[in-house]
Amino acid sequence: MKEFTGLVRIMKKLRHPRRGCPWDLAQTPGTLKEYVLEEAHELVEAIDRDQDEEIKEELGDLLLQIVFLARLAEEKKKFSIRDVIASISEKLVRRHPHIFAQTKVNGADEVKVNWEKIKIAEKNKESVISDYPPTMPALLLANRIASQASGVGFDWGDADKALVKVDEEMEELRSEIRTGTAAERENEIGDLLFAVANVARLLKVNPEFALARANKKFTRRFRYMEAELKKRGRDIRDTTVTELDVLWNQAKRL
Repeated sequence: MKEFTGLVRIMKKLRHPRRGCPWDLAQTPGTLKEYVLEEAHELVEAIDRDQDEEIKEELGDLLLQIVFLARLAEEKKKFSIRDVIASISEKLVRRHPHIFAQTKVNGADEVKVNWEKIKIAEKNKESVISDYPPTMPALLLANRIASQASGVGFDWGDADKALVKVDEEMEELRSEIRTGTAAERENEIGDLLFAVANVARLLKVNPEFALARANKKFTRRFRYMEAELKKRGRDIRDTTVTELDVLWNQAKRL
């Protein structure tokens, strides 16, 4: 594709030792990490807003980071963008034997199970659970490791059964609140969050995205209360809980 080739050439020119851009020449894989995360988050936000032009732009920004990192690797003769593309292409073929070979599957869930089995065999892993990076958001990680465990049959089966586990964890947390230590309460809150993440997985809801939406919703409603009180010459710090509850319900209706 000539457009992609053109992007690779632009990056090569930006990194030219004598005629390149000083900022681009100063970058390393380490300095680019924050931009990879930033662009990924901005892409997710654009997808949530369902804005095609924004999605197109953010896809380009994220693609730039991939091309940039590949260029840095090529300069050190480690690998090139061609190697990156070849690697993911080969992986997709290997992990879709129901498309490129003779394996038969019944639906998306079986595809996921096969994917995990192939992944384990490829990497000669001792555990079904992958070694995820420590910077990965905890709710997202809970979703992924529970999904991998389900691939070998360790699962609650459906959301209703998983909700029973949520109830159990709630009772254990209540008990620790009454008699436990701070560390024990923290453990039980962690267990509860993991159980909730598992319910989300079984409902095919990403818990990280669900919590992000809840955060936005709470912020929007809270700012509504602040704005309404400001119109009345009031400060939220001097407002009773009863008054706040009325305003909160107004915000919910809006």
